[in-house]
Amino acid sequence: MAALERSYTEIQGFQREREASFRTINVTVGISAPPGGVKLPDSAGGFSYEESGTLLSITSNRFIYWSTSGDTVQLVEQSLDTNLLNNAIRLKFLHCSVLPRGVHIHETLNNVIILIVTNLSVHRLVLPHPTRMYHSELVTELQMQSVFTDVGKLSVQDESHSFILPQSPTASAAWISPNGHAHFALSPPTGGITVVTLPPHDQQGSASLLELKQSSVMQRLAGWMPSAIRGEQSPCDLAVSLAASSLEDDTFIFALCQDHKLRVWSFKEQQCVLVTDLLDYVPVGRNELRFVPGQAHRLRVCFSGSTGLCVSVYLAIPNRGQFCVLQLVASENSRYSLEHISTSFSTQETLVDFMLTATDIWGLWVDDDNQAVVKYINFEHNAGGLWNQVFVQPPPEEEVNIGPEQDPRETYLDVLFSPLRFTAEAIVKALQIYKRGTDRFVDVTWNELKMEVTLAVENELQSSVTEFEFSQEDYRMLQMEFWSKFYACCLQYQEALSTPLALHINQATSMVCLLKKGFVSFLLPCFAVDHLYLSADEYLTSEEETPVAEGDPDLGSDILKLVQCLRMVSDCVQGEMAFEMEKALELLLSPERAAEQVLESLLANDSDNVIEDITNKLQNVGNPLAAMAALLRELDLETDVEMGPEPTAPPAGQSLSVRISLSQLYGSSVAVSVICQAVCQMALTRALLCRDLLILQHLYLRLGDNMLLAGSAQSLQLQQDLIPRCSHLLCCYYLLKQLSQTLASPVPVDTLDANLQHLSVLELSDSAALAPNRSVLNPQTVVELFYQNVGRKVIISQLFGQSDARAAQSPLHWPQLSSSVLTVLGQLLWPSNPNFMFPECMMGNCQYTQLQEYVRLIRPWCQANVGSCRFILGQAYLASGEGQKALQCFQEAAPEVEKEEFLMKLTGSEEEAGSTAPRLLYYNKVLRLLEDVGLPELVIQLATLAISEAVNDERSQAALWTRIFKHHLDLGHNKEAYEALTQNPDSSRQLDCLRQLVVVLCERAQLQDLVQFPYVNLHEEVVSIIESRARAVDLMTHNYYELLYAFHINRHNYRKAGTVMFEYGMRLGREVRTLRGLQKQVNCFLAALNCLRLIRPEYAWIVQPSSGPASDRPGASPKRTHDGELAAAPVNRQIEILELIDLEKEYILSRCRLTLAQQHPPSAAIAGSASAVEMVALLVQAGLFDTALSLCQTFKLPLTAVFEGLTFKCVKLQYGGEQSQNEAWNWLAANQLPSLITTKECSATDEAWRLLASYLEKHQSQNAQYHRCVINRLLSHGVPVPDWLVNAYKEVDAAALLRLYLNYDQLEPAAELVLEYVDALLGKGHQYFGIEMPLSATAPLVWLPYTSIDQLLHSLRDSQANSKVYEKLNVKLTDYHRLVEQSTQHRLQAH
Repeated sequence: MAALERSYTEIQGFQREREASFRTINVTVGISAPPGGVKLPDSAGGFSYEESGTLLSITSNRFIYWSTSGDTVQLVEQSLDTNLLNNAIRLKFLHCSVLPRGVHIHETLNNVIILIVTNLSVHRLVLPHPTRMYHSELVTELQMQSVFTDVGKLSVQDESHSFILPQSPTASAAWISPNGHAHFALSPPTGGITVVTLPPHDQQGSASLLELKQSSVMQRLAGWMPSAIRGEQSPCDLAVSLAASSLEDDTFIFALCQDHKLRVWSFKEQQCVLVTDLLDYVPVGRNELRFVPGQAHRLRVCFSGSTGLCVSVYLAIPNRGQFCVLQLVASENSRYSLEHISTSFSTQETLVDFMLTATDIWGLWVDDDNQAVVKYINFEHNAGGLWNQVFVQPPPEEEVNIGPEQDPRETYLDVLFSPLRFTAEAIVKALQIYKRGTDRFVDVTWNELKMEVTLAVENELQSSVTEFEFSQEDYRMLQMEFWSKFYACCLQYQEALSTPLALHINQATSMVCLLKKGFVSFLLPCFAVDHLYLSADEYLTSEEETPVAEGDPDLGSDILKLVQCLRMVSDCVQGEMAFEMEKALELLLSPERAAEQVLESLLANDSDNVIEDITNKLQNVGNPLAAMAALLRELDLETDVEMGPEPTAPPAGQSLSVRISLSQLYGSSVAVSVICQAVCQMALTRALLCRDLLILQHLYLRLGDNMLLAGSAQSLQLQQDLIPRCSHLLCCYYLLKQLSQTLASPVPVDTLDANLQHLSVLELSDSAALAPNRSVLNPQTVVELFYQNVGRKVIISQLFGQSDARAAQSPLHWPQLSSSVLTVLGQLLWPSNPNFMFPECMMGNCQYTQLQEYVRLIRPWCQANVGSCRFILGQAYLASGEGQKALQCFQEAAPEVEKEEFLMKLTGSEEEAGSTAPRLLYYNKVLRLLEDVGLPELVIQLATLAISEAVNDERSQAALWTRIFKHHLDLGHNKEAYEALTQNPDSSRQLDCLRQLVVVLCERAQLQDLVQFPYVNLHEEVVSIIESRARAVDLMTHNYYELLYAFHINRHNYRKAGTVMFEYGMRLGREVRTLRGLQKQVNCFLAALNCLRLIRPEYAWIVQPSSGPASDRPGASPKRTHDGELAAAPVNRQIEILELIDLEKEYILSRCRLTLAQQHPPSAAIAGSASAVEMVALLVQAGLFDTALSLCQTFKLPLTAVFEGLTFKCVKLQYGGEQSQNEAWNWLAANQLPSLITTKECSATDEAWRLLASYLEKHQSQNAQYHRCVINRLLSHGVPVPDWLVNAYKEVDAAALLRLYLNYDQLEPAAELVLEYVDALLGKGHQYFGIEMPLSATAPLVWLPYTSIDQLLHSLRDSQANSKVYEKLNVKLTDYHRLVEQSTQHRLQAH
C-alpha cells in the first residue's frame, strides 16, 4: 500500500474527553489600559525541539504550540510518545493585547525560553529544558512532567524579564544571543527597527533599547517613494512582517515593509545592509502596486545545511498572490545580496499563514465559506507551478439524515458524540448557551456530558409542550426540531473552534500541523489510491500521477479515467441513496443487491444525463477489468505475514535505551488519537470508493458486452471475481469504519479482574493481546484501545525489529513512519488476515457488546478465523449471561481447533497435549471456563458431547465422566450422578466419586437415595467408604453408622447391621459421655439385639469390634503417641466372639448407665465407659438400688455392695436432718418400694428401712450373709441394730451375730443374746433361734459357741460396770451345763 508524499490528509487530533485543563497566570504590566482598546487578530504558532527527530532523545516527537487571543496566550506542550502532565498554561497580560505572531520560543542547553510581545510590553519566560528535568538517561514512565509544571513559581513581570515599550509595535521578531541576552526586534509605527534587549536571565542587569535607522544613502534611495507612503502617518519603511536569523557571529533582521521592499539589518553592525525591491519579481502590474501599501505581505525565513539561509516573501496581490523565495548570499567584500530562487503563484484569496522549509512552501488560506485550504509546493522542482493538495476535513454535516425507523434522540447523540465530529469544548459551549443559564461544566466526563445534553434537550422539549396528548408522529417531529436546534448550536461552536490560525512544521521530523482555534490537526501522507479518489479533476490529467499502475502507462491512463468515473458516481450517490447503501451494509444485506438498487434508482432519476456522461467516459477506458483489478489490489490489506503479539525476545543487538525508547514511540494519547482517526478516515474514504466501484461494475454488466466488455469471458470475470472482491472490500472497510467510530465501554476494575480470572483458566492471561487496559481516562474507540494496548507494540517491533543502529540513528520521519504505522495497523485490523489480535484484545478488555457487533458484521462474508470468532462470541455471551448461546458458539468453534492459530494456542499449553486429541484439549479448556463462570448445566452438556469425541481415550473419558458426576451431584441430580459414576472407566476415579457421593448425600440427609442405589460391583467399596467415614468423623454430627445400618438392613444382612450398631454403641460409650450419647448407646445395643434375634440362633453372633491401634484412628501419627513418645509395636489381638447373651448384658449395662445419667446427670461423664462393678457402685451411690440389684443379677455379682450402700443411706437418714429427709424421697422414688397398707404417715427413714427389709427378704443368701453385712455396717457406725433385723439373723446364725457383737464391744447385747440362746436351747423360745428341738436326752445334739461365750465372759469379768450381767450369765451357763450333763447321762443310760 503505497503512501504518497504528494498529497496529505488532515487528521483532527482533538481530544474527546474535555478541554485541556489550563492553569491561568495573570501578568500585571504596571500600566493602565489605553483608551479605546486595541483589538488585534488571533494568531498561533509552534516550536519543535532540535532533537525531536532523535529516537533516544527525551524530546523526541515533542513540541509546543501556542495561540493568542486578545490579552491571552495559551501554551500547550505535546508529545507523540508520552503523556505530559501539567502541560497547558494560560498567560493573561492585563490591559494589553498580544501581538499577532508575538510569541517566540527558543531553546538553549539548559532552558526553554519563551519571548512574548504585547502592544505595550515584552516578556521573557525561562523554563527548564526537558533534558534537565530528568537526571537518569533512561526514562521509562508512561507519563512525564511538562516544562510548564513549575511555571507558577516563576515571575514573568520582574524587571529583568519584562520591559514596557514606548510605542506599540506592528510586527516583531526575537532571538537569544549566544551569551544569553534576549533580543526583541520590533517595528514601531514611526518606521525603522527597535531592538529591546533583556539581560541574561541568570545575571544582574537592566533592559536596553536600540533604534536602527537607515543611513542617508538608503534614505535617498527611498526618496522617490510617494508621500502617501512616506508620510508622517505611515512611513515607507514601516515593517509589516519581521524575521530574524543568526548567521555565523551576526544576526540578520529581515523587515518586509509596506513599500514592497525587503530590508536586511545587521544587528552586529546596527545598520541596514541590503534593500531589495520585491516588485521586481512581480511579472505584471508592478507600477500600479507601487502606490498601494503592502500591509498584507508576509515574510518567513528558513536555514538549512543544504540551502543556507532562505527567505520567502508572500506578496498579497489581489487575485494573484505570489511567493518569492530568495537566498541570502555573501560576497567576498562582506557585502550581501539576495538571489532569486523561484516564484510560485496562488489564486487563493485570504492567506492566513505560510511556512518555508528547505524544499517547500506550505500555505494556509481560508475560502469564502471560512474553511481552511492547505497546499504546498516544492519551490525548486514543480510541474507547471501546480500546488500539491492537502485534503482537509470537512465540517460536520449540516443536517442529520434520520431514517423512519430511527429514534431522533439516539441518532443525534450518536452523531454528536462519535469521533471525528465535535470537540467536547464545542458541545459544552453549546450546552451552556442552550440552557441559557450560568451552569459551568468543568471536568465532566464524556458520559456525564452526554447525559447533560440529553436532559437539557428533553427538558426544553417538555417545557414547550402545552398539550397533554399528541400522536407519536407529532412527538417525533418535536424531537427532531429541538435536537436539530441543539445540533445547529454545536455546529456553530465547532466551526468557531475550527478556525485555522497557523501552520507548524517540525523541521526535524517533517511533521506538519494545522493549528486551529480550538485544537491541532496533523497532516499525514495520503495513500496512492486515496489520493486518486480524492484529487480534483485538474490533478488527474497526467499519467505520472498514477503510482497504482506500477509503471504501465496504458494501465495508468485507464485507472485515471476509471477514477474520474468513480468521482462522477460519487457525486450522484448522495443523500437518501447513500443512506440506503449504508443501511444495507449495517443490516448485512447483499452489497451487490444494494448496488443494483442504487444503480436502478440512478437510471430512473437521471434527468441530467449523468449516467450517459459516465458511459461515454467508460468507453474511453481501454482495459477496464485490469484497471479495476489494480484498484482492488491496492485496496486489499490482506497479507500472509505472520504478526505475533510481540517478539519473544528483543532483536539481537538492540540496547536497553533503544528498546525503552521504542516502547514509548507514538504511545501518547495524542498519537493514539491521530493514528486511529487516520484509520477511520482511510476506512471512510475507501468504503466510498468501493461503493462507487461496485455501482460502476454493475453499470458495466447492465450495459452489456457490445459496448464495453470484450466478450462473455470478461463479463464472467467481472461477475465471478471482481464484483465479489469489491463487495468483500466494501464490507471490510465498512467494518473498519464502524470499529473506528465505536467507543469502548468503561469497565469496572472488578469486572476486569474477573475477566482476567477467566482468561487465566484458559491460560491466556499472559497473552500480550489480552492485557487489560486499566488507565483509560478519555473515551477511546475500540481501535484506539487495541492500538494502545497491543497494536503499537507489534507495529513498532515490525518496523524497528531489525537493526539497532538504524533505529537509533535514523531520524523519526513523520510522513514515512506514520504511513508505515497506519499500513500495519490496517493489516492488524483487517478481518481476512490470519492474525486474531484485535478480537483477542476486545475480549481481554471486556468489550463484549462491541465484540458481538464485530462478529455479527463479519460473519456472512469473512472466512478467516471462523472458529476463533465463534469462541470469542461465546465469551461475550457468557459475560452477558446467555449461557446456552455461549455453549452453541463453543461447539461451533470446535471443528476449527486444529486449523486456527488462536484456537491452537488454547490447546497448545496443556501438559497432556502429546497424547490427547486437540479437540478434547479444547473441550477441557472450555469446560474449565464454564466451571469458573459457574454454569454446571452447560458443563454437563458439553462434557457429554466431548465423551463422544473420546471414544478411544480412556483417560479423557474418565476425566469427563468425573466432571459430569461432580456437577450432577452439585445440582442435586443424585440418580444422574450415580449413573455417571458407574460409567467411569477409571476405578480410582470411580472410587473417589463414590466416596464423594456418600459424603455429600449424607450431608444433605438424602439417605433414601444413597441406600437404594444398586451399587453393582461396588458393594464392598461402599461399605468400606461408609465405615471409614463413620470411624473418622464426629459421632454426634454425622450419622454414617446409622446409614450403614440402614444399608445392611435394606440388603437383609442383619449380622452386619448388628455389628455396625454394636460398634456404634461402643464408640458412643467411649467418646460421647453425655446423656444424649447414652441414649443413643442404648438404642444402638437394642438395635443390635433386634438384628441378632432375626437370625437363626446358631448364627446369632458377631465379632467384637476393635478400637484399632492409634495409627488406625484418623489424624493420629502411626509412629508416636499423643505425648510424642515412640509408640509400641502393634500387638495382634485375639478375635472375640459375642453371642446374644453378651449383647444383652451390654444392653442392660447401657440401660443402667442411662438410668444413672437421667437420675444424676453429672454421672454421665464417667458412666459411659464404666464396667459393671463400677456401675454398681455408681448406682448405689445415686440411690438406684433396684437398678443396681438388676445389674448384679445380670452379671452374677454379689449383692453385698448394694446392701451396704442402702444400709449406709438408712443410717444417714436416721441421723440426718430435714434436708436429707427431703432429698431421700428422690432416690426412694426411683426404687420399687414394698406396698404396705397403713394409716400411719411414714417418713423417708421408715421407707428406707422398709426397702432394706424387703431386699433382705427378697434376696435370700447362704448363711444370711446379706443380713450379716447390714448388721456389720450398722454396728460399724454405732447404730443399734433394729430388732427385726436381729430376730431375722439370730434365727439363721446366732453365733455369727454374737461374734459381730463382740467385734464391736457390744457386751450387753451379746450377753442378752447368749442368755436368750441358752434359754432357747433349754426349750424357752427355741423357735426364734431356728432350733427345732430344745435340749433333751432324746433330741438332736445342740451346741453353744463356747469360744465366743468365753470371750464374752472374759470381757464381762474385766468390766466393773457389767458385773451383774457377768453373774447372771455365769449362773445361766452353770444351769445350762448342769442340764447338759443330765441330758448326757440320760442319753448314755438309754444306750
